[in-house]
Amino acid sequence: MDENEKFSNLRSNMLNTQIIARNITDNNVITAMKKIPRHLFVETNYLKEAYSDYPLPIGFGQTISQPYIVALMTQELELTKDDKVLEIGTGSGYQTAVLAEITRQVFTIEKITGLIKRAEKILNGLNYKNIHFSNSNGYDGWIEEAPFDKIIVTAAPKEIPKPLLEQLTDGGIMVIPLGFSGWSQTLYKIKKDGKKIIRQEICGVSFVPMVKEET
Repeated sequence: MDENEKFSNLRSNMLNTQIIARNITDNNVITAMKKIPRHLFVETNYLKEAYSDYPLPIGFGQTISQPYIVALMTQELELTKDDKVLEIGTGSGYQTAVLAEITRQVFTIEKITGLIKRAEKILNGLNYKNIHFSNSNGYDGWIEEAPFDKIIVTAAPKEIPKPLLEQLTDGGIMVIPLGFSGWSQTLYKIKKDGKKIIRQEICGVSFVPMVKEET
């Protein structure tokens, strides 16, 4: 069995045992994760674990999320092919690729230069043309490109950043973990309905903290 076949089998097993078996039913999410070579987004010494049911370190004190959490967060966004999506925390670029497979435009922000350069190289190598990159502080969003139909946040602030709420379209959805580092965090689905913010609790999670840079 060659490497490509081995990874393809691992990917199929991941989908069946970790994703579909846990009530991920969005066909767009399943199709995207079936296609994307997750092993390209992990460090070489973790290749054998690329499709395992847990997060992995990617350097700089950051991680690539557990496959199920990637699938769950993406499904909760209720993506359509016409959505304009903002991702806070590019990280490895794997979640970015999942978004880019489903929707028309992805704007992704990462404050760690080494991470975003590596992710951009991988994603460009996979021939994605609908991803825009920013090496900046995600707490403030991307005002020049706002508004966004959907926003996904892959680091945990203590409260929802006000700039992100302002940059979400009326009727838009944000998926975001909230909580303190070292304490329990909760993943929320946020819906914006005019001036009304509807908050739905999804599940407990553990993400790296999101830091607000003071000016």
